[in-house]
Amino acid sequence: MKVITLCGSTKFKEQFEQTNAYLTLQGNIVISLAFFEQSEGFEITQDQAELLGNIHFRKIDISDEIFVINVDGYIGSSTRKEIEYAKEKGKAVSYYTDTEIPSQFLVEEYEKY
Repeated sequence: MKVITLCGSTKFKEQFEQTNAYLTLQGNIVISLAFFEQSEGFEITQDQAELLGNIHFRKIDISDEIFVINVDGYIGSSTRKEIEYAKEKGKAVSYYTDTEIPSQFLVEEYEKY
């Protein structure tokens, strides 16, 4: 069993959810985000942003790997820092755009029911 932390922009909530389900059902322990500021229109202060960033680095510390949610290849500056940090710590790095997630995990499929 691997511990995998999801990293990426908070505007990709749906992709985080589908990736979490997919990786969990493969037998991994998945660590995600507490909430999605950009997707949910939630505003945070600068102090809260720094706190969340530090917490996310600690999540990476306890992980074997990070999985980057890079929809359409998008990687923002915070995510770039997380990738760099993970690599410095010797963590494996995987990417959403390099992974075939079966259709049953895609949000569009859930919306049909």
